[in-house]
Amino acid sequence: MAITVTGKNLTIENVVAVARHGERVELHPDARERIVRCRTFLDQRIAAREIMYGVNTGIGEFSEVVLNDDQVREFQRYLIYNHAAGIGDPCPEDHVRAAMLLRINVHANGCSGCRPEITETLVAMLNAGVTPVVCEKGSVGACGDLAPMSQIALLLMGEGEAFFKGTRMPGAAALDAAGIPVPGLQARDGLATINGSNLTNAIGCLTVWDVERFLKQAEIGCAMSLEALRANLKPYDSRLHELRGFRGAVTSAANIRAMVAGSDLATGKEKVKVQDAYSMRSSPQVIGAARDQLRWTREQIEIEANGIGDNPIFLSDDQVVLTGANFQGTPVSLPLDTLGAAVTMVCVLSERRLNRLTNPALSAGLPPFLTKGAGMYSGMMLSQYTADMQIVEQRILSSPAFTQSIPAAADQEDFVSMGMNSALKTRTILDAAHGILGIELMAAAQGLDFRTFTPGVGTRAAHAEVRRHVAFLDEDRPLYADHNAMKAAVERLDVLRAVENEIGELTTY
Repeated sequence: MAITVTGKNLTIENVVAVARHGERVELHPDARERIVRCRTFLDQRIAAREIMYGVNTGIGEFSEVVLNDDQVREFQRYLIYNHAAGIGDPCPEDHVRAAMLLRINVHANGCSGCRPEITETLVAMLNAGVTPVVCEKGSVGACGDLAPMSQIALLLMGEGEAFFKGTRMPGAAALDAAGIPVPGLQARDGLATINGSNLTNAIGCLTVWDVERFLKQAEIGCAMSLEALRANLKPYDSRLHELRGFRGAVTSAANIRAMVAGSDLATGKEKVKVQDAYSMRSSPQVIGAARDQLRWTREQIEIEANGIGDNPIFLSDDQVVLTGANFQGTPVSLPLDTLGAAVTMVCVLSERRLNRLTNPALSAGLPPFLTKGAGMYSGMMLSQYTADMQIVEQRILSSPAFTQSIPAAADQEDFVSMGMNSALKTRTILDAAHGILGIELMAAAQGLDFRTFTPGVGTRAAHAEVRRHVAFLDEDRPLYADHNAMKAAVERLDVLRAVENEIGELTTY
């Protein structure tokens, strides 16, 4: 089924469906009517020679420069040219497709002032698979993601570059091959296409979706390690977490209990310590705190996805033009930054369990570094090094970008969110997290192979899936291939699917 865009109903799941799976997009008739009504109101104001920012004035420091009629017609073209000033590699196509969908949804509210042809062309590009080439870097996250969004807007003039059917080509050629007419840019059309934090929020939508599934797999890895370390499972009793009241901890403990259900550790057949280290018994509180932060980030991201991030904003029903700063990216930058730090925190916890699995003084009887031939063999000693290096990278990237404003535009734009930095570094943190968790899953599976008791149903399913990708480490071998195989399996959600196929869906919130 197509995603019908109304301006107010877009979810993160919708964004993922369009950006990654090619779901068709339709503009709701009521949304088109709002766009037309707003444009009619704008045209009337232009005809009345009302001074409106970014329509018949310059922008930024040049906002007091009034343009004549000829300049108004040409201004949008030069606006896009001078803002298409990014640098770096092209964004992944799913990031750009998500940004286009979010911009369409802004237009659907009927407050942006562009012609309907602009919005409809973006819809046609999504449905045909024409994806503009957009440099990753250049946005400071206020006045919107101007540099990257301008590379999208270039195609509306038949310029720029695009990916189409796996080939990078000139934008005009891509549009022609897809049978999409070039609408050109008239008054307001260019700024209405670029003036919002749409690429930052697009990356945010996809990141939230991915982190939701990463945290489930982090709980799977935790459960496997707990069983391999012969943990006391009383700290996962639902009553403990309900008494404190944090939703994330209640959810996390429930998911881990589902994993270990039926284990000899859970039934009392196996003797365990009275009390374990924090990295074992406080996992629900720590992962749960990340879940609570993630829930807030999702809320902020979806509010932004359905909000109006323009300047100015045209209220045709009230016959008013409002100028403000709804393009400011801080409401997205701050939650994305803190989400990255939360993922780092979960990985630090994962590494501490990895340490206990490999350290013979802490591993409840497992062989040193999970190898039977300690001395001759080093087992998974170096796997911990690899995890630790990535955690240091995560810690460096967990410094917030939202405090890093550098004034621009002759100090007219004297506080910016640096939201694109937030988005890009959080993606890098998550990429490292997949590798770190993959190593914990390897170590936990190795530890379980040395145990003789029966683990939980979910743990057995996860162990079997790990063994599909990585063989038991009987004697030393180069482990880089195993590390990369497990990282890829975590990214593809292979372990999560295997577990949920066996015990049912784990809870997200």
